[in-house]
Amino acid sequence: HMNETNRDGIAHGSSTEKRPAEARRIQANSGSQLRKPLCSLLPASMPSPSLRLAVVGAGAAGLAAARELRREGHAPVVFERAAAVGGTWLYASPAPAAAADPLGAAATHSSLYASLRTNLPREVMGFLDFPFTAARGSVVDARRFPGHQEVLRYLEDFTQRFDLYGLVRFQTEVVGVRREAGGRWAVTSRKLGEKGEQDEELYDAVVVCNGHYSEPRVASIPGADAWPGKQMHSHNYRVPEPFLDQVVIVIGASASAVDISRDIASVAKEVHIADRSAPTSTCEQQPEYDNMWLHSMIDHAQGDGTVVFQDGSSIKADVIMHCTGYLYDFPFLGDDSTITVDDNCVDPLYKHVFPIEVAPDLSFIGVPWKVIPFPLFELQSKWVAGILSGRIKLPSKDEMMEDVKAIYSRLETRGWPKRYTHNFSGGYQFEYDDWLAEQCGHPPIEEWRKLMYAANAKNKAARPERYRDEWDDDGLVALANEDFKKYF
Repeated sequence: HMNETNRDGIAHGSSTEKRPAEARRIQANSGSQLRKPLCSLLPASMPSPSLRLAVVGAGAAGLAAARELRREGHAPVVFERAAAVGGTWLYASPAPAAAADPLGAAATHSSLYASLRTNLPREVMGFLDFPFTAARGSVVDARRFPGHQEVLRYLEDFTQRFDLYGLVRFQTEVVGVRREAGGRWAVTSRKLGEKGEQDEELYDAVVVCNGHYSEPRVASIPGADAWPGKQMHSHNYRVPEPFLDQVVIVIGASASAVDISRDIASVAKEVHIADRSAPTSTCEQQPEYDNMWLHSMIDHAQGDGTVVFQDGSSIKADVIMHCTGYLYDFPFLGDDSTITVDDNCVDPLYKHVFPIEVAPDLSFIGVPWKVIPFPLFELQSKWVAGILSGRIKLPSKDEMMEDVKAIYSRLETRGWPKRYTHNFSGGYQFEYDDWLAEQCGHPPIEEWRKLMYAANAKNKAARPERYRDEWDDDGLVALANEDFKKYF
């Protein structure tokens, strides 16, 4: 998983900044420009070339990528569908289409609800060299677990501080990415609001940063088609008021399910949480609530409005809210991207970043989940930038494929489904982050950050209702703030 800011100032305030020369238009004979794989061109003694790179998305991942690519001497062009930076942290009311298709993506990228606060402390969340502190000049919400508007302000500050606005083409959607015969990539984009106008340009490589919180994943419920109530996905949830005096079933046990069930309980008649991982016999009133119950998963729904749980208990409900996560979706990529998405696993990706057959010319930033996102985006981006310039070497295709197979065999050993391929829970994220850091010649993730992440998880389990406002790790906060002094 930021208060409204001056969108107009964002979209247009950068017009005086110098935009990098646009990628050259494709000529009819461009297919004849053969290019050897990048790494084979670069003996260590040669200076690396500056590559023209397409970055898809200007959320936190795309901004991190743009900064690191430019730091490495490349020339990134960032394509962003919205009129501002922020990606999933850009709050938007659901599009009118959400009323017609409440289970769908409804042309709204963001999944933020109005009451959302971070579930990680700000010290942990920030980029490694740009602390997310309450001491920044633009801070409005100084809470340790701030609302979503504050995260957006932080990303806007990051964009301003590192002069990234001039790299972004706002309200521009990438509609196609195609590999040319010479190994370069033709990127087709269109300016939103301009009918039929499409641009096609050539780039040396493409970095995909389009996020994975916008294509809803919906639970399959026997009998749901005949059930007369309303179904919707949390992607289209914003405020609790529409659920006044209703009986609502929330499917899920993740952060959004926990937040939204509590949000809705403030106005609803009853809230029933259906948790796939709860024992079949579960039917428990939730502590501190007189109108909220935890159940096992839904068994089936009936035409009279009844919903039956796996333990045989049933209720008549008005709404089923699917807080069931999202699907990876790359509608602009074709078969020449050489990846497939099956059971929400992007395959085959070396270290969750590079499709093996076309590495390093196509890469993905931000695929893993159950992570601290911003530092991970930053380290992945440093790694990609260094590889594209030839400063860091990739292993052979065979070695990369062996590494991917090892991930699948670890999943199998744990009994995890394929859709957990990119799930970094259980401490793996820091092992991964530190591996990336080592590849890039960057220090490992700070010890205080690792300890604070663990302390927060423990506190969240002990105080699920209050962990954002009560904690016991002030010593770690002091360490973090001491560490941050070197960046101010």
